[in-house]
Amino acid sequence: MNDTIRTDSRALPMPDLRDSFPGPFPTSAYADDIERHATQWLGTFPLVGSPRKLGALANITGHGMARTFPTAERTDLFLCADLFLWLTAFDDTHGEAAGARDPARLVRTISECVHLLAGHDEPPGNPSPFGAALADLLARFGQLATPTQYLRLTAHLRDNLLGILWEAHHIGGPDHVTMSDYRAMRPHTVFVRTLMATAEIALRYELTEQDRSLEPVRELQTAVADLAGWINDLASYAKETADDGPASLNLPSLLMRQHGCDIEEAFRLASRMCEQRAAVAAARIAELAAGEGPLSIHAQALGSIASSYVWHIDHSRYQT
Repeated sequence: MNDTIRTDSRALPMPDLRDSFPGPFPTSAYADDIERHATQWLGTFPLVGSPRKLGALANITGHGMARTFPTAERTDLFLCADLFLWLTAFDDTHGEAAGARDPARLVRTISECVHLLAGHDEPPGNPSPFGAALADLLARFGQLATPTQYLRLTAHLRDNLLGILWEAHHIGGPDHVTMSDYRAMRPHTVFVRTLMATAEIALRYELTEQDRSLEPVRELQTAVADLAGWINDLASYAKETADDGPASLNLPSLLMRQHGCDIEEAFRLASRMCEQRAAVAAARIAELAAGEGPLSIHAQALGSIASSYVWHIDHSRYQT
């Protein structure tokens, strides 16, 4: 597995991000440890039914998290990995097509999670495997995060659940979803804003509200959020349409509708969009990382987050 963006099997145009995020990307020495821990945690909380899918999810999470936070401590990496195992498994099990087929069940499942995120110790009734796993995660994050960090993290997790519900609601009939709607919601369905909040916990720093309001910080976070969702859309397009199913709710399909173009031109347009956002992110990272203190740490953390998304789309999880 290499650290470059790979053209998919359909040979559609893909973004060239080597100028902004050239790789090879720094990697924690704990990658294999994280993968083993992820496999064990999914054994304790059976969120994935297929052994093949469990192995692929543990692998991409372990090695992806090692690139996301390459300087973090081992136990902190385990906790962050478990959170993203949970989010990805929840989306795979209950989101998208499954959620569209049975929206009432998706709402009930999300309600259990919101109960926990609201600060209640136990969901009503017997917890599902996802409820039990979330309770475990929240207890562990509660011990590590500051009160403000914990509230910010749980707010982003609610955004993720809303994003999953929104996507399931629109996936069967996406024609009325506008580009601005999609750009607003996509960071929540690719979980990148949650990764940004987790960075402050895992790397033991905290931005002030004044820091967060700075224009370079806001530009950086928006650029990384856009890039993460869009390159994921391009990487997963071939897999999602492998059986000639509709490519419904993703950037290429939106661009085809917006511009009346074919898929090759849509990929070309999307690739340019990705390259532009990557250039903005790289410039803001260089600007902020040149200083000291939390802003510099945050800039470097977002650089690693962006790099991890560039890396992970080449994983076998996204292949047909």
